[in-house]
Amino acid sequence: MTRKASRKVSTVLVIEDEPEVRNFASRVLELEGYRVLQTNNGDEGLRLVRESQVDLMLLDLKLPSSDGWLMLQQLKNNLELSSIPVVVFTASAAASQREKALKMGVTNYLVKPVSAITLRETVARSVRL
Repeated sequence: MTRKASRKVSTVLVIEDEPEVRNFASRVLELEGYRVLQTNNGDEGLRLVRESQVDLMLLDLKLPSSDGWLMLQQLKNNLELSSIPVVVFTASAAASQREKALKMGVTNYLVKPVSAITLRETVARSVRL
């Protein structure tokens, strides 16, 4: 059996309201062998993370309904979900936003647009195998 075949397939939840960005991230990660779940809002994201075995979340901060900040707060305050690594995936390059997200416990902070290579490398480093 090859090493890749014996590896557990990690699940990444992509929460992004822009369809082009969400589909780009999903395609890049699927090509890398990840199982990808996706949604365009925080409420659905919380439902998916509670119902699925998620190994990593890619989270946009500006979302309809429950925004990314609120979702991040709810995740980090939930003992069952707080250990799931979160990579923030946002258009905001402000240092204050980055610092706030890192203090809230995110694993990494990516500023869009993100290249496929940066996305692949960041997810590979962040996901728990």
